[in-house]
Amino acid sequence: MGKRKRKLSFKRLPAQRQLLFSTEGEYFDLKTLFDKLNAEYFGNALRGFKITWGRKRKHPPKEYFVFGTIQEEDKMIRIHPSLDAPFVPTWFLEYVIYHEMLHAVVPEEIDDYGRRRVHTHEFYRRERQFYCYHRARRWEDDNLDRFLR
Repeated sequence: MGKRKRKLSFKRLPAQRQLLFSTEGEYFDLKTLFDKLNAEYFGNALRGFKITWGRKRKHPPKEYFVFGTIQEEDKMIRIHPSLDAPFVPTWFLEYVIYHEMLHAVVPEEIDDYGRRRVHTHEFYRRERQFYCYHRARRWEDDNLDRFLR
């Protein structure tokens, strides 16, 4: 008898969908923080969202650093894995997650030049409602160099 080809027992997904999403880091569990913020600030209205640590890059960025992103169409929030570190205060990571969550509830605007604005006046107003907004912004300014090369 000749060799038979083995049939795949699972459907192949695009490469991005095959990645395992992890909420647990070495120091922080993103799902726990997301659930806490969702209850405190959003009345548990953000349903079906996933949060995960992003991929580590080979080289750190030189000029700017993106702490987190949201893909609203996929309901996916990614947090930069460099924030899973002992020197990062929990309240700062909560601020980053809260910022990304706000994008899901505050609509974007189109300015007078036809450009899309996701950080609107309403967004900034709501962002300042975070319990340690000013402290988090100061910490970000004071520690940004730790994330850049």
